[in-house]
Parts: sequence; C-alpha cells; structure tokens
Amino acid sequence: MALMPKRVKYRKLQRGRRKGISLRSNKVNFGEFGLKALDNGWIKSMHIEAVRVIIARQLRRGGKLWIRIFPHKSVTKKPAETRMGKGKGELDHWVAVVKRGQVLFELGGVPEALAKEAFRLASFKLPVKTKLIKHGHSY
Repeated sequence: MALMPKRVKYRKLQRGRRKGISLRSNKVNFGEFGLKALDNGWIKSMHIEAVRVIIARQLRRGGKLWIRIFPHKSVTKKPAETRMGKGKGELDHWVAVVKRGQVLFELGGVPEALAKEAFRLASFKLPVKTKLIKHGHSY
C-alpha cells in the first residue's frame, strides 16, 4: 500500500509553486548521514517506497533509516483523450513537496562506505538531484 494521509480536509488540492529553498529540515537531525535534495520538485509515494526498499536491502537489518518526507499533497488527473471541462479530474496519486536543501532520508549506525553506496542507489530512484551529507556539516 502506498503512503498517503489517513484523512484530509480537502481531497483535491491546487498545484502550488515549486520554488524556493528549504528553511527547515535542512540539517541531519537523527542519523549520521543524510540524503539532501538539490532541486525542487514532487516526490511520489511510489518513489519513497522504492528508496525504502533499496536502502533496507543494503542495510541487511543493520543500522536505522529515517524517512523525513511524507506525501501530503494529492494530485489529480483526467483520463486520456477526454475533452476539456467537466470539472477537476479524479485523484491519481500522492506527492511530497520537496524544496532545495531539504534532507529526504537519514541513516545511522552504518559505516560511511555503506551509507554512500545505499544513497547512491537510492538517488537513481528519485526525480530530483541529491547529494550525501554528514551530521554536523553545513553544506
């Protein structure tokens, strides 16, 4: 089952703007290593799950993973070859709004080489550019 909120006040949301830098959640707070976004964008719930699976496989039940993003925003879509009008489309998927500089995932209790490799593989699954950062460093 994909990540999604238990309940929301409004089912259909407006798109908003994907610009600016992250003013919060831009430091590694829980683990020793973090995966930081270098672009603005939307990350689907399927992308988050794919990264979780990749990192869990790499860790082999060692260390701890923190997921710092959650898909709160609903995205609607109209069916293919549908004429204009007739209202807003039906809910299609959920996304997390990510701004530049935001820490997406954190790892703790693992050596740096393992964290680097896990985050390298995870970055291929994400639609935004990312980089590895360490706890206590400001990049």
